[in-house]
Amino acid sequence: MSTSRAVPMSLCISESAVRRLAERAARDGTSCTALLDRLIREGVDQLDHPGIVFRGPMNDRRAALAAGPEVWEVVARLRELDGPAERRIEILGAKSDLNVGRIRVAVAYARAHGAEILERIGRNREAVEAIRRARARVAATRARPSALDGPARV
Repeated sequence: MSTSRAVPMSLCISESAVRRLAERAARDGTSCTALLDRLIREGVDQLDHPGIVFRGPMNDRRAALAAGPEVWEVVARLRELDGPAERRIEILGAKSDLNVGRIRVAVAYARAHGAEILERIGRNREAVEAIRRARARVAATRARPSALDGPARV
């Protein structure tokens, strides 16, 4: 989602492009303007960062390595390692299926979009913690005796 204000702009595009844009926007349940804005931002990012693609629904797009993990996942793993950045890239490359070149592509994208990537990492951590708390509550509930368990044995 764009965080900058909208600026009116006139564009001349082919009838077939307009038709395809309108059909896709309708399928996605969005406006042509919102879809075109997303396509421009993602397209420019893909030109600036070859090897990056975008995944997810319109309201939750995520940068990812083509045929690889999402950028935030790569950055989160790198942040778990110690040492200078280049050394952490080498370690992650050795410990994963990713070659260091692809890791560098993710890092370059993350440097250009730091707030977006850090926000995604934070949201993921919150979700993991919520799941852990829910599991702990379920485990505690199962450990308590229930009135349905029958008479207590001595």
